[in-house]
Amino acid sequence: MTALNPYLNFNGNTEEVFSFYKSVFGGEFAMVMRFGDTPGCENMPETEKNGIMHIALPIGNNVIMGTDVPKSMEQVTMGTNMSISISVGSREEADRVYNALSAGGKATMPMDDMFWGDYYGMLTDKFEIQWMVSFSTKHTPQ
Repeated sequence: MTALNPYLNFNGNTEEVFSFYKSVFGGEFAMVMRFGDTPGCENMPETEKNGIMHIALPIGNNVIMGTDVPKSMEQVTMGTNMSISISVGSREEADRVYNALSAGGKATMPMDDMFWGDYYGMLTDKFEIQWMVSFSTKHTPQ
């Protein structure tokens, strides 16, 4: 049905952190996307364009993922430095999970089709836990 993966947020040192994790766990990055190569980030300050928009390192049957939080956004503090990423098997399931988790919480990015191909949304639940919900036709959840 689903795969749960940690998603870590950093204030500009994601590449250093994930290089360290790679040295510990081995493997290769499944994806590295920089802000400067991402649609919609053309007006981002040059100093932030080399930052990591998304990185993924498979570890066994799981994936640890992360991002740099641009200085123009709220900086990371304990409590906002991690999200739970859940991958589901259908658009309908993504909507159901998103709606259920956001009840009484805060919808931060409504479910929508994204440029990388996933149907994706973000929210903070009523217990202050950040979630990322996605459905991909390219990858089936574990």
